[in-house]
Amino acid sequence: MCGIVGYVGPRDAAPILIDGLRRLEYRGYDSAGIALLTAEGSVFIEKKAGKLTNLTEHLNGGAPAGHPGIAHTRWATHGRPNDTNAHPHRDCTGKLALIHNGIIEN
Repeated sequence: MCGIVGYVGPRDAAPILIDGLRRLEYRGYDSAGIALLTAEGSVFIEKKAGKLTNLTEHLNGGAPAGHPGIAHTRWATHGRPNDTNAHPHRDCTGKLALIHNGIIEN
């Protein structure tokens, strides 16, 4: 199963998103990631295969300040559970971050 968390508000989003993912850990997952819109207007994405601690240790408190953000835990049904397949995904312009639950086919 996947877990999806979003935040828009005045506080720094990263700690809120990570806490939200922790609350969804019981659902099971094989990777986790977050995306933040920084004050400069860029999209910051970090994602890691494995447990949420892999992501938090990699961030080590180093996520940039960002107020809106999204986060995701993934349970792979298609594609290997690795950093590349973990969510969020970025579009070709780098201006959009996307998470989803399911399969997107074109």
